[in-house]
Amino acid sequence: MNPRRLSLVAAALAATAAVAYAQLGGYTTANLATTTAGKSFLQVLNDLNQYYLYPVDQEKVLRGAIQGALGSLDDEFTYYTEPVNNAIDAQNLTGEFGGIGVTLVAANPDGTGGKIDNVYRGGAASEAGVQIGDVFVKIGDTDVLTSKLDDIVRLVRGKEGTNVNVTFARGGKPYTVKMERRKVTIVSVEQAVLPGKVGYIALNTFYNEKVSEQFRAAVADMKGQGVTKLILDLRDNGGGLLNSGVDVADQFLSQGPIVSLRDRAGKTTLAGAARAQASDYTGKLLVLVNKNSASASEIVAGALQDTGRATIIGEQTFGKGVAQVPLTTADGGKVAIVNSAWLTPKNREIHKKGITPDVVVKDTRYTVPLNFSGGGAAPGEKLTITVGGKPVTVTADKEGKFSYAGDVKRPVRSTSQGTAVVDLQTDAILKKAVDLLK
Repeated sequence: MNPRRLSLVAAALAATAAVAYAQLGGYTTANLATTTAGKSFLQVLNDLNQYYLYPVDQEKVLRGAIQGALGSLDDEFTYYTEPVNNAIDAQNLTGEFGGIGVTLVAANPDGTGGKIDNVYRGGAASEAGVQIGDVFVKIGDTDVLTSKLDDIVRLVRGKEGTNVNVTFARGGKPYTVKMERRKVTIVSVEQAVLPGKVGYIALNTFYNEKVSEQFRAAVADMKGQGVTKLILDLRDNGGGLLNSGVDVADQFLSQGPIVSLRDRAGKTTLAGAARAQASDYTGKLLVLVNKNSASASEIVAGALQDTGRATIIGEQTFGKGVAQVPLTTADGGKVAIVNSAWLTPKNREIHKKGITPDVVVKDTRYTVPLNFSGGGAAPGEKLTITVGGKPVTVTADKEGKFSYAGDVKRPVRSTSQGTAVVDLQTDAILKKAVDLLK
């Protein structure tokens, strides 16, 4: 793209801003070039092309300008998602895609790389012998040891019936497998019946259009098994679709408001209300939350707490009490803009506050891993330290610095989607809930 074309793109951005100005009071095409800040913006875009020593990636520059504009708001919930990542989000939202049947987590302390968190039975990875803990080394000819997790996911997924070659490392030893991508359906609801006929349903996310359907099926199954005491686990559920949260709460309520939205003018609008249905669960209900329960999870917990329908157990929740409007951008990306605060049935606004449980219990499923760092070693020197009775070897970098971070203990997940794995011995919140139901 030449300087002239860059000017035209900047003008197009200005024209877009003009629409916002006409409606809400912002920049217009005319005044963008007359303000000092506006002139500087256009000048910098063009000066880059004229003076910068290296080739300029024009799309990257303009997307960076978008990121900078939204970042200046200092609001983590108003953000821009680039097209390539938005495509992954869209797949997650629909709940279906072509893949190998695994879940991933970051492999490195800085959040890069990828390793297998779970392998689902019947998937391509399971049949190829892939195991939990295996680290992604290469996907095709692309080295992904330090790639972003989203980039790894994008390379692994693809059209059903196509093949993907992946090199993994297990215990430091690489191996390569060829797998055919198959249809993967994300199951975001897990269930089990605990001793004493106590039902347990865990909701992992609300960012899946199939959540409502899956949750209704789980509730119906519990009722069919004669469950009259139910535990709803919303721990580590960061939220998602507002209407899915409303639908889940409605499974336990017969009337009254579930959530309302307040806009910047102070106008409050009812966004969800309960209605009596034959499928409603009317037995005893406990809800589990932790510091990672956010957004739609807090909508559900807040509604059930305000109405006295359930006892909330666990940790103070995250405190994400705002709703966003998602807008598709011309490049196929997405911008999410905070446009309202949500309120519980008792008009509580919990943004940056969270929901305080009725019974406070620390989540003991996670432990802080041993980690240490130091310096003063010779470059490349290997140091061996005994940790928990086992030797740990670290290598100093070129400046003589070294560090170590142990693996974070993670709750065990079933290899069969929809089936929950629980451990009352290590899970203090769940144990408390079961004790309260006795």
